[in-house]
Amino acid sequence: MGTIWKPDLDAFEGPKYLRLAQALRGAVHDGHFTAGEKLPPVRDLAWRVGITPGTVARAYTILTDEGVLDAGVGRGTFVADMTKKEQVSDLIEIDAVPHNSDVSKGPINLYSPVLPNVGQVALIQKILMGIAQNPPSGLMHYPSRAGFRPAREAVVSWLSDSPIGRVDQDDIVLSHGGQNGILLVLQAVLTGANPVIYMEQLSYPGFRRAAELLRAKVVAVPTDGQGVDPNALETAAKLHGPGVLCTSPEVNNPTLGFTPLDRRRDVVSIAQRYNLQILDDDCYRLGPARAPSYRMLAPERGWYVCSISKLLTPALRIGFVVAPHGKVASLRRAAEHGFFGIATPLSDLTAQLLGHPDIHTLTDRVEARFSKYVQIAVNQLGGYDLNWRQDVPFLWLRLPAGWRASSFCLAAEALGIRIRPAEHYTCRDARAPHAVRMAINAAISHEQFEHAMTTLRDLLDNPPDEIGI
Repeated sequence: MGTIWKPDLDAFEGPKYLRLAQALRGAVHDGHFTAGEKLPPVRDLAWRVGITPGTVARAYTILTDEGVLDAGVGRGTFVADMTKKEQVSDLIEIDAVPHNSDVSKGPINLYSPVLPNVGQVALIQKILMGIAQNPPSGLMHYPSRAGFRPAREAVVSWLSDSPIGRVDQDDIVLSHGGQNGILLVLQAVLTGANPVIYMEQLSYPGFRRAAELLRAKVVAVPTDGQGVDPNALETAAKLHGPGVLCTSPEVNNPTLGFTPLDRRRDVVSIAQRYNLQILDDDCYRLGPARAPSYRMLAPERGWYVCSISKLLTPALRIGFVVAPHGKVASLRRAAEHGFFGIATPLSDLTAQLLGHPDIHTLTDRVEARFSKYVQIAVNQLGGYDLNWRQDVPFLWLRLPAGWRASSFCLAAEALGIRIRPAEHYTCRDARAPHAVRMAINAAISHEQFEHAMTTLRDLLDNPPDEIGI
């Protein structure tokens, strides 16, 4: 750097590392720094500006991820040649299978959603390479609350469009995916010798599994077309006492049911009268929320859990929990006493990934790709009792007379298609409806997926004679 450059960070908003990144980005775009020019070492610039080396390292990493800077081990950090350098934005057009398996062989797996690769793989790889070369959090320290602040700030930005009420980065705890987030909430709030967990009759099986780990009693609450039946919930609460209601009001897994605002208010009223906490699992929603979350409606008892597994990748196991006002301490203890905290490189990745300027473009493209598969399914199976939404990566099919869920799943698997029966989503002693859930597998071609839907339609049209005998 030929001249002494000292930015005025007060001219920008946000954390210092973002202010420095903005200042450097502007200086490059204005031509103050030229392509190939070497920037000062992290410690030198930190001393010059009066900030920590870690702050400078974060700013350099952000701009390296954007392609504004170029870094190499042992070489230093340089201004990139923007006319030659491949930008992350260009990688968004890539459409490749997001794993190393050959999906043309073996059964078509519709058990769990499989995301399309719309560029997030290249972006994650690039961020990871930068972290490996110069990890902002270092590699010789235990995880710490202070060290995770950039990641929590990125989560706040990520959730800015979600109606979850006022959120500060201090309200957030990072988890190993949504399931771990659910377990942390239950560990934080369940008390007494016989803790109770309430859930819908048909609901995400991870609720039940978390309850089993914590030796809690599971109470299945009857539902109707709008979610939990308030009268049934009140009856159950009178009988079993305080506990946690685990629910997914935006997208019920597996039925795709939605709980409207009036029903949510009824549930909140009952929870307040009978001292129930409410765990709002919002991991499956891809598009905009349709109603305020329970955390917004009941800020003193609403816990919000989300993750990137259905929007970016399930491989990283990045999730987050937003605690009710004033209750983050118990949630923090559950995480710190259980595993100290997520790995520091994963925290660095979370901060840079969720704060990346292309991130919402990527998630929009994931949703758009999923919607194409949903449309294919509706075209083939729409003549049957099918629940679907363009912004949800699975479908719920109530089987016609003559079919039982277990028999239908076995028949489908014999033809090379794996789907889940309704009994996977009920308590063990409950009666399951004759229905199945089919997840969207975007790692297979549209033609393969359409063939699978056609095969299922043919099964529905022709139930075998021996069923029911």
